[in-house]
Amino acid sequence: MNFASDNVGPAAPEIMAALSEANTAPHMPYGNDPFTARAEALVREVFEAPDASVHLVATGSAANALALATLTRPWDAIFCHADAHVELDECGAPEFYTSGAKLRRVPGENAKITPETLRTELDEITPGNVHSVQRGPVTLTQLTELGTAYSRLEIEALTSIAREAGLKVHLDGARIANAVAAANVSPAEMTWKAGVDVLSLGGTKNGCLGVEAVVFFDPQLAWEVALRRKRAGHLWSKSKFLGAQMAAYLENGLWLELAGKANARMAQLIDGLAAVPEAHIVAPPAGNLVFLDLPKSAHDRAFAKGAQYKLRTRGAPEPDDHLVRARIVCDWSKTEAEIDQLLSAWRRAA
Repeated sequence: MNFASDNVGPAAPEIMAALSEANTAPHMPYGNDPFTARAEALVREVFEAPDASVHLVATGSAANALALATLTRPWDAIFCHADAHVELDECGAPEFYTSGAKLRRVPGENAKITPETLRTELDEITPGNVHSVQRGPVTLTQLTELGTAYSRLEIEALTSIAREAGLKVHLDGARIANAVAAANVSPAEMTWKAGVDVLSLGGTKNGCLGVEAVVFFDPQLAWEVALRRKRAGHLWSKSKFLGAQMAAYLENGLWLELAGKANARMAQLIDGLAAVPEAHIVAPPAGNLVFLDLPKSAHDRAFAKGAQYKLRTRGAPEPDDHLVRARIVCDWSKTEAEIDQLLSAWRRAA
């Protein structure tokens, strides 16, 4: 019962089969192979973006950092939510890859930037003032780090403000599959049709062994990001193993099928919390991730039963009745039985 992250989940059988197929014969290196070509074509097809520039990398941090570096000058500010992954969990990679650009934290409830908070932060920077950083790109996270999601209309509102200021918009889509699977919109409607310029398309958290795609919907920046990827050491010589994963991931809608399974298990968990006394959901989950408060005794009982997940504690010993915040994430392989076991442990303790 490991709910610590969707990174703990196994690779999907279809992904492993694709890797085995790619391993049966020699192919040209550095992306000049049929698997990479197929993956790039499928990204363009799925997102209805025939001119998009697609660049495969192995990690989400690399995807985000390279995307933002291509959009950002060293003296710019990158506007991100205070709880964004690029701010909290990437060890300064965006600042490093942009040669020192400043991350400017934008507030907003439920880990989402709002039009009001974005306008306020933009207005606090006067373009042309040599003593200040200049306005740079906006980056959004989908799903957010709190498990919530931006609607298509919310994305459109934010990208409209960015365009008025002459700024580009990046979408960190490490869990965009979960957002698309849960929403009644197409991948295109959630991204470039809503005004997004660049997407980090995640696969690692959703059944891949390790692959992400940097997708520039405006191909004019294709050469620069290709150079940046090589210079940063993220151009794989055996790129076919990245391409094989991404192609299998998108083929026949597998990415949405896997995300739908993870979302369904989270929905089962949320429904079951109605029978857990004192459980409090911090923000309404839109996919496969939730933060919730439970008595320490409930967590202790779950851990004793073999559950694994992350707690936000104060460091000092907590009383048994003290509410402790937990982060619960469902990967695609979670079963109904595992959800029932976790809920049972919480109920008995409460």
